[in-house]
Amino acid sequence: MFDHLVTEDAADAALQGLKREGVVGGAIVAWLGLNSLEMIATLVACRRLGAVLLPLNWRLAASELARLVGHAGAGHLLVDDAMAALGAQVAAQAELRPGPAAGIEAGDLLLVYTSGTGGQPKGALHTAAGMEANCAAAIEAQDFDAATRVLTVLPLFHVGGLCIQTLPVLAAGGSLRLHPRFDPAAWFDEVAAWRPTTSLLVPAVMRALVEHPRWADADLSSLAFVNSGSQIVPRALIDAFHARGVPVAQVYGATETGPVSIVLRPEEALAHPGSAGRPARGVEMQLGADGEIWLRAPQLMRGYHRSAEPGFDADGWFHSGDLARVDAAGYVEVVGRSRELIISGGENIHPAEIELLVDAWPGVAECAVVAEPDPKWGEVPVLALVARGDAAIDLVGLRAMLESRLARFKLPRRIVVVAALPRTALGKVQRAALAAQLEAAPVG
Repeated sequence: MFDHLVTEDAADAALQGLKREGVVGGAIVAWLGLNSLEMIATLVACRRLGAVLLPLNWRLAASELARLVGHAGAGHLLVDDAMAALGAQVAAQAELRPGPAAGIEAGDLLLVYTSGTGGQPKGALHTAAGMEANCAAAIEAQDFDAATRVLTVLPLFHVGGLCIQTLPVLAAGGSLRLHPRFDPAAWFDEVAAWRPTTSLLVPAVMRALVEHPRWADADLSSLAFVNSGSQIVPRALIDAFHARGVPVAQVYGATETGPVSIVLRPEEALAHPGSAGRPARGVEMQLGADGEIWLRAPQLMRGYHRSAEPGFDADGWFHSGDLARVDAAGYVEVVGRSRELIISGGENIHPAEIELLVDAWPGVAECAVVAEPDPKWGEVPVLALVARGDAAIDLVGLRAMLESRLARFKLPRRIVVVAALPRTALGKVQRAALAAQLEAAPVG
């Protein structure tokens, strides 16, 4: 598969570049740069050398990146021109260790660190064989072929941006257009001019497009579907795309899972809006006793790099931390994260249940529910809101709506209006940071 991702000239140029840097088999090559074919070519070159590529999240601070490079044991740091200043800071702080890295085995190819929303980031090691299995599952789930045209705007430093559509469309012989980073106007321009058949969009990107002045009149007819994931997708965003005749497919997964694990196929999207779908090709899934999604598949990571945490249970199941229910037809509905679960007076509260109601309320741009310690109930839910532009949110009406739709113990103890929600690079809310932010915030 990897020999067909880029041209032979591009692969050879990247390979010669790595050799000039002194990269050897077993070494880890850190890459800091915007989306580019050069990064994909470097991945191919690492495969040929037996090295491992470590894509770095350029939205992190230099000190954070230096710590990741040090933890990984990377021996080389490649930086594109756009990231030269940040790269220089990282290089000054990071300890690079040329030569084979401890913990790397034959066949390892990609090292990606988790976003760290639930704690310290961990490095997920993916093998070339696992990435090929992921590509096969993604191609089958999305019906990719030589006629497919993918517009990629999500960052390739994340497995979502890299492995859900970008690598699979190249492996399928289709066409790819890469944007260095997401810009809504550029997305609309590309859809109009290049006529892609699909694009991968996380909820934050979907929202930026739906709220853009060009949304109502944009010609979206070339899009057979868009794909989404990384978190529970608000129904209002799905409905907005469906109203424009664009089905919203979904991929459920994590940094550790390839990520293609559970898929809602394009042809299923209109009939099952909001569902995560059913297990992808080659994926086994079961729910633990508490409804946690457990996965076993060839595209899962080999393990966590330089960590005592095994990543899997004794039977090879990866415990995702996500809670779900499955209907009679096998469709999976993700209801929240086990770590996000709020237990108030012994009752379980899923933040997503409240958030999906609030998200559709007039004037609300985005929202999140987090736990707040309470001396009587242990913890209670607190709701944070971000207003859409200068809109005034009717908080009295919102409270009344929630009281009519939710059990009393699920009602937010406080509603706080904030300027923005702290998020990861792919738009996931950093709930620990938000809880700290709300601790002393005035009531909205």
